Amino acid sequence: MKVFNSEQIRNIGLGGHSGSGKTSLIESLLFTLGETNRIGSIEAGNTVSDFNEDEIERQVSISASLMHGEWKNSKINMIDTPGFSDFYGDTVSGLRAADVAMIVVSAANGVEVGTERFRELADKYNLPRFYVVNKLDRENVEYMKIYNELRESFGKKLVIAQIPLQSGPNFTEVVDILKQKIYRYSNDQSGKVTVEDIPDDIAAKVADIRNELVESVAESDDDLLETYFEAGELTEEQLMSGVRNAINNMTLVPVVCASATQNIGMTNLLDFMVDYLPSPVSRPAIENEHGTRKIDDSEPLAAQVFKTVSEAHVGELSLVKVFSGVLKSGEEVYNPVSSKSERIGQIFLLNGKNKKNVDQLHAGDVGALVKLKSTHVGDTLCAKSKEFTLDPIDFPEPLISVAVVPKSKGDEDKVGAGLNALHQEDPTFIIRFDGELKQTIALGQGELHLNNIFKRLKQRYNVEVETEKPRIPYRETIKKKAEAQGKFKKQSGGRGQYGDAHLRLEPQKRGEGFEFVDEITGGVIPGKFIPAVEKGAIETCQRGVLAGCQVVDVKVAVFFGSYHNVDSSEQAFKVASSMAFKKAFMEASPILLEPIYDLQVKVPESYMGDVMGDISGRRGKISGMDAEGRFQVINAKVPLAELYKYSNVLRSMTGGQGIFHIEFSHYEEVPREEASKIIEAAKKKDDDE
Repeated sequence: MKVFNSEQIRNIGLGGHSGSGKTSLIESLLFTLGETNRIGSIEAGNTVSDFNEDEIERQVSISASLMHGEWKNSKINMIDTPGFSDFYGDTVSGLRAADVAMIVVSAANGVEVGTERFRELADKYNLPRFYVVNKLDRENVEYMKIYNELRESFGKKLVIAQIPLQSGPNFTEVVDILKQKIYRYSNDQSGKVTVEDIPDDIAAKVADIRNELVESVAESDDDLLETYFEAGELTEEQLMSGVRNAINNMTLVPVVCASATQNIGMTNLLDFMVDYLPSPVSRPAIENEHGTRKIDDSEPLAAQVFKTVSEAHVGELSLVKVFSGVLKSGEEVYNPVSSKSERIGQIFLLNGKNKKNVDQLHAGDVGALVKLKSTHVGDTLCAKSKEFTLDPIDFPEPLISVAVVPKSKGDEDKVGAGLNALHQEDPTFIIRFDGELKQTIALGQGELHLNNIFKRLKQRYNVEVETEKPRIPYRETIKKKAEAQGKFKKQSGGRGQYGDAHLRLEPQKRGEGFEFVDEITGGVIPGKFIPAVEKGAIETCQRGVLAGCQVVDVKVAVFFGSYHNVDSSEQAFKVASSMAFKKAFMEASPILLEPIYDLQVKVPESYMGDVMGDISGRRGKISGMDAEGRFQVINAKVPLAELYKYSNVLRSMTGGQGIFHIEFSHYEEVPREEASKIIEAAKKKDDDE
């Protein structure tokens, strides 16, 4: 296997809206690279990048996957990321390994919410990017319309690097603006291409577009601008290096064209990647609190696992990017996150599930490691003598939660172990036991995401779970002041029980919590029993009074009482305190509080009315709207009780064009009618138990 140095490597992260054609694009690129001898299709379920059975069944990418090939003495690594929002976590982790973002746009659909989301992620990672307008062979598509839409959405840094001679079913010719050549592809999916000079009838149009491109390149660099003003032109060498630098500095965002399913434009695309896209060494050095690492073989090792994959007959594969130094098979490395050493076994280059064995990975390269014992997604592998920790991967917060119970009794431990192992593999899946709700809660990015996790649990660990609606963590509180006496007196032969406590309850401001005050004077309750009175109040707060929910924001004062020299005890005063608390609580205008979440929904404007109507129907309060290009961002506050499986509803309502984010905001009083239902249900549950 040929060894490539860092300057010869290109790491391309592919992303875009689901259905924009990323998987098909990779199929044609791998065929053109000579890595495959046929072009697979999503419909046939035989693509290289979508190889697991769930991806084949659902015909969508679920996991980030690695592909590579050699072109013009360079190694091109491609990281295919899912466009489907339920698997956005893999998009986040996959793009972590990229040096350039390739944003794929369907010529039939234009800018979609997934286009915008991937572009925002590229911004977050500070990545250079370019756009591929795909599906130009479709009926009634216009390249310039899509280009103008992209420019309107994402700014004037976008420039045309390629144009189709004509769009639609007759799309077979790509005009390369930089090279001033026309590439004519055969229409039989073979990818055969002839290169010719620009025909006279479009020479003027191409010249105009090229002049705009050259001006944009010149404006990105003061020295080039001066040369351009003096000479009125840039040499081919100046233009090539200017384009490369401008892309790397993100002052230029090229737009190119293709038809993945017809295998048109692949030669141009690969030439473009090698000639103009930055290599890892062009990217900035990594700087954090642990120090600095340049992307260079001579630096100490710093590599990061950005994804783990479990494969039958192989075990766990750790996908890794080497940020500095050289990662070698047989060497011992250190994981500063787990504080454990790992011995590097086999190193693979991947094309989907197909593997090639290599001895080492140079700075900037990506590959896969096997049988790491204590290393998980986001962890760093470094030289022990030169310890360094790369920043962790910032995964998105969960958007959906369900309660899970083992289908068979006795499987609790196996289910817990399996789900925890799946969390290590996919950190966007979270599993935790909620002591307050007395439920095991599974959290993820969407229902499809969780279903996929549970399916893997069954396949891999041979256990199943059933799901149910998570209980809502309601709270109880009061609206006015009240006092009550609690007297616990019990005589049963021998020593009796006696405790007498008078409590005053007052509402606190929201968020101030529980406060206990001792106002006893004259020793009517001995000091040694006051902690028991406080404990009785605290335990009653935890158990709740109205509906078995935690009581919050209450000030409790013990101000009077009595005791018996022989029969009084801590237990008696604890019971008396609880009795007094319950009485006073019910006389203090008790209310239920419910968690309110900030909901932010981003949708195309055409769906705005439906989404807003649905939010209102969920007792939501819309707080504002913002325009973002072709999209509207709706901000609202909605009760958590109304957000169960909201991802399904939004997807159905917007044809997959809506995305949302939720975050806890505050607690708010439950409307009386809703509160009555909740209290009634709680009482019925207590009676049943």
